[in-house]
Amino acid sequence: MVVLKMIPYTVNIKLAARTLTGTLNLQNKPAVDWGWQGLIAQGCHSSILIIDPKTTQTIQVLERHKATVVKVKWSRENYHHSLSSPYSLRLASGDASGKIIVWDVVSGTAHCEIQEHSKPIQDLEWLWNQDASRDLLLAVHPPNYIVLWNGDTGTKLWKKSYAENILSFSFDPFDPSNMALLTSEGIVFINDFTPAKPPGSTGKKVYIASPHASPAHNKPAPAPTAPAPTGAKKALNKVKVLITNEKPTAEAVTLNDCLQLSYLPSKRNHMLLLYPREILILDLELSQTVGVVAIERSGVPFTQVIPCAQRDALYCLHENGCITLRVCRSTTAPDEAADPEQSSQELVYDLRSQCDAIRVTKTVRPYRMVICPVSENSAGLTVSDGRVMLWELKAHTGRLPTNPGSSLSPLYSPVSFCGAPLANNQKRIQELSLNTMISQTLIAGEAPPPSSSQQEVQLKFLLTGLLSGLPLPPFAIRMCPPLTTKNINHYQPLLAVGTSNGSVLVYNLTSGLLHKELSVHSCEVRGIEWVSLTSFLSFATSTPNNMGMVRNELQHVDLPTGRCFAFRGERGTDEPAIEMIKVSHLKQYLVVVFRDKPLELWDIRTGTLLREMAKNFPTVTALEWSPSHNLKSLKKKQMAAREAMARQTVSDAEPSTVESSVISMMQDAESKSETSQAISAREHFVFTDTDGQVYHITVEGNAVKDGARIPPDGSMGSIACIAWKGDTLVLGDVDGNLNFWDLKARLSRGIPTHRGWVKKIRFAPGKGNQKLLVMYTDGVEVWDTKEVQMVSSMRIGRNVNYRVLDIDWCTSDKVVLASDDGCIRVLEMAMKSASYRMDEQDLTDPVWCPYLLLPRASFTLKAFLLLQPWSGTFTMDISQVDYNEKDEIKGLIQEQLNSLSNDMKSVLQDPELSLLQRCLLVSRLFGDESDLQFWSVASHYLQSFAQARLLSVPTAEALQHDVGQPGCHGYLDICHDTLCESGYFQKFQLDRVHLQEVKRSSYEHTKKCADQLLLLGQTDRAVQLLLETSADNSSYYCDSLKACLVTTITSSGPSQSTIKLVATNMIANGKLAEGVQLLCLIDKAADACRYLQTYGEWNRAAWLAKVRLNPAESSDVLKRWAEHLCSPQVNQKSKAMLVLLSLGCFHKVGEMLHSMRYFDRAALFIEACLKCGVMEANDSTNILLSLIGAAFVDYARLLRSLGLREGAALWASRAGGPGEQLMEELFQGEGGTPEGLTPANQETGPGVSGEEGDEDRKFAIVEE
Repeated sequence: MVVLKMIPYTVNIKLAARTLTGTLNLQNKPAVDWGWQGLIAQGCHSSILIIDPKTTQTIQVLERHKATVVKVKWSRENYHHSLSSPYSLRLASGDASGKIIVWDVVSGTAHCEIQEHSKPIQDLEWLWNQDASRDLLLAVHPPNYIVLWNGDTGTKLWKKSYAENILSFSFDPFDPSNMALLTSEGIVFINDFTPAKPPGSTGKKVYIASPHASPAHNKPAPAPTAPAPTGAKKALNKVKVLITNEKPTAEAVTLNDCLQLSYLPSKRNHMLLLYPREILILDLELSQTVGVVAIERSGVPFTQVIPCAQRDALYCLHENGCITLRVCRSTTAPDEAADPEQSSQELVYDLRSQCDAIRVTKTVRPYRMVICPVSENSAGLTVSDGRVMLWELKAHTGRLPTNPGSSLSPLYSPVSFCGAPLANNQKRIQELSLNTMISQTLIAGEAPPPSSSQQEVQLKFLLTGLLSGLPLPPFAIRMCPPLTTKNINHYQPLLAVGTSNGSVLVYNLTSGLLHKELSVHSCEVRGIEWVSLTSFLSFATSTPNNMGMVRNELQHVDLPTGRCFAFRGERGTDEPAIEMIKVSHLKQYLVVVFRDKPLELWDIRTGTLLREMAKNFPTVTALEWSPSHNLKSLKKKQMAAREAMARQTVSDAEPSTVESSVISMMQDAESKSETSQAISAREHFVFTDTDGQVYHITVEGNAVKDGARIPPDGSMGSIACIAWKGDTLVLGDVDGNLNFWDLKARLSRGIPTHRGWVKKIRFAPGKGNQKLLVMYTDGVEVWDTKEVQMVSSMRIGRNVNYRVLDIDWCTSDKVVLASDDGCIRVLEMAMKSASYRMDEQDLTDPVWCPYLLLPRASFTLKAFLLLQPWSGTFTMDISQVDYNEKDEIKGLIQEQLNSLSNDMKSVLQDPELSLLQRCLLVSRLFGDESDLQFWSVASHYLQSFAQARLLSVPTAEALQHDVGQPGCHGYLDICHDTLCESGYFQKFQLDRVHLQEVKRSSYEHTKKCADQLLLLGQTDRAVQLLLETSADNSSYYCDSLKACLVTTITSSGPSQSTIKLVATNMIANGKLAEGVQLLCLIDKAADACRYLQTYGEWNRAAWLAKVRLNPAESSDVLKRWAEHLCSPQVNQKSKAMLVLLSLGCFHKVGEMLHSMRYFDRAALFIEACLKCGVMEANDSTNILLSLIGAAFVDYARLLRSLGLREGAALWASRAGGPGEQLMEELFQGEGGTPEGLTPANQETGPGVSGEEGDEDRKFAIVEE
């Protein structure tokens, strides 16, 4: 055998350290998360798996936790990425002992470790909402603490305790100062959350009455004509009121069986509560249920729900592992035939798609579901047996035959792609994300789109990936024979794993993937021995009967064909159990050792029994074959004999042909002997009996000879195992002693390890490699037998928390251990459980994940995709671009490009794809949350302002255009809240207040509804509500007067000034809401907004401006809000930019981007503005030119620093004056500027964007 290192560059046999994982622990149930980075993290016992959902591969296993992992959370990507804050894979994980580790996933190392208490972490979340720091991590430490940590340094920023036990929390996605804690008794709402200091108040506590225990608020009995309510409807009637501020009485409340609470990211101020049999949608302004998804009595209960942001839809997981998608029904005017009560009174979520359930057993249960946050159209399901199932939502266009009874309104596919209307022959990917598959839910009063332009879609789940783990332990493992110079061309590092259900799994350790699963036995596999690189013997024993007899199965398995046969034929039905099987070094002979029966000796090549030992044969306790044999001398003798024979045969032939015929004869003879395997070499084995005496036996052909015996060593107990390599023989006993024999020097040396029974010992492969792996009941050690000293050690409880079940070497310097936590680990000899570097791995399928590249390379890749076409051609080959970089890095970037799907490549190379669409698409590909949000809003408003200009509508009114006819690209999704068009936003708010009105069930609710209606300007409806107040209510008089006031308000001067005076006094005396209402009554909503802003109610002011003010006034209010957001104490400039985008202040946005040093975004944004023609309106050309020049030059410098010279030259040439110096630097010593790139080439400076051809020329840059 030859050590690997002697044969360089032939085969990649450098196995990465890795962990093959199996079934999950119950505590791992909540530990799974799908990040913006596109990867899934999952806790498995104390390890964390990183899975790529597109190719279904485990690409990293993180090991450092000592206890079971209970929570994992990817950091958010909601910040502008640059070389100083690059794309990085950062993950936080919490375990059952209260430790939190923040990981750098690519290198597999820990950034920091955090420990506060020693109880399991209940919840974890990265804060994503402010521009200052991305390192803040909020954790719930049981029983009742929330602690804010700096996840980069591990320092504690603050800690706050609450009265009840906290189960989980949820942040309001629209207002980061709001969060809700789910406690053991109810919900605590906190509205003053800030990273700077712990919340001051204890929060507003509300109790949840169980949905089925609110008898006081049932509806009056339906009139006899109406049909009796069934199932789901009955549930609706029961949950009229759910949330109370007093603690419910004992009989009214069952235990708080609320499983989960989450804010809805698709619309503001809505929250869902999950119960096993229903999902409640609450409107938080009224603390009132406005929608229920109930399960019929025979249905399968819910275990988890994930609300979507892109559309008002819910992914629900049921107890049988079925995932369902429910989409909110449009509230447009119902058909007359439909049940009128149903149509207006509820938010209804219709079931649109469901996937297949799994077979649930005692050990197999669905655990958790995760949704891809970027696309929201793929789901992953973790199962307790270690499986991960990946489902993708597919859209089928065109009408499918529906059953006539179904009342579902059709879903339509949107007519735009990546935020812009589709060009005639433009390529698109329909399944890019949820919002490219189905269009928005319509709201009341909105005209449905003309059916001609839209296609109906049906949604279906498709299983696109399945990752399965190891079965339950125990395992028997055996590595295939080692690599040698002879087998190097076809060697595969295969590991055979025998399992408790009788199957044998064969893993390829280069990729860590399952190579074959073979069902070989009917009971637990006890041992495996390879007889060649592609075949092995395995044995299994059934449970003993009352006589102590078992059924032995010894099977010979051929891997390529999967053929198995019983090696011992008919034998094995009723006999003592097989203890072990041992194959000789030349794979000629097999010894089978039984518990209370003499051993058998077999010839493997012919499958014949050579000898069954006599009854008086000693009982064997340990046995090993000797590595020495006489094969070489036999082969020499045979060769000589053959040559002599060949010479005799050809002595009469003509001399000229002698040479060639001798050779052919010898080859002939050789091949014959190969096939008949006539040679039987002599081999030896040694074994010990119960007294410790060592026997030596020789086998040659079918002759078996007894050799020398060595008396027992007094210092050793009963011998448990033997290993033999070269001139070293090692014996291990049941008391933990190791005895090293040097056969050449005839010396023996005993070492007591004091670790109890030596279970197994194995020598490492490779010539002259004398390392020895020793397994004890409590762990493993590696010894160097040359020096007779221990190299490394691992002990349960000290450095690991699992028990080792079986051991082997997989290469000359790596060991493989099977353990009782269901994992098999490949470790370095030092046996430190090490996570590996992801970029050193050999993956079977290439993985698209720019986060794996070096920061520079990931930005080059981004620029390469954004700046297509390069020199006028669209390309996916980085080598076609002028890019100075090491070939290795170029290769890695090209690998990333190659791993993109063909659909994606064709869309990226489509000349019809506009710059805005490209920016959106690339931000999606990179999972860049901040980019995606910016470009979504920017592309929407750039297009709507450009369209308004073409129609020469004044800009302010562009925002107000009649909601019946949206721009050809629709509205901005309502999940953008106050960034939406005013008209659309107003309609949405009216729709919402209508629903609140229908659902109100107490005076409090009615009062809130009336207030909202007054602010929205719906005075008639408000008066009706005010007049409903009953005479015995303390506010009866007030409300009646208010109703009179509202109806009699005239716009005469005196009444206006009086009311204004009263309003300002009220506001000054702390009655802000009442004062604002009065101002709205007299159409002084602009003043009202100003007061709201003065008193810090910025969100409320923005809301009011959107629903009540004309465009010019509204714009002033929102601009003040943007200034406030930019102030250092708020530091939400990215939010401010979105507000300015919605107002069309594009020049200001360009300046902000540039001043914040977001050079790439600034340059691309300004370019997009020029293309849309929305940037030279009222700016003096000089200011505009200087901004363009500065932005383009800085971007050119950035591209130069990445090594993209061609791109840098192009942007520098377009920057006018400021770019000239950079052009000179770029082309020093190359004969000046290349032709065609001089600024003079541009018509009249970059402010003019002329014909298409001109743009194409300007835009010929790309990053790799």
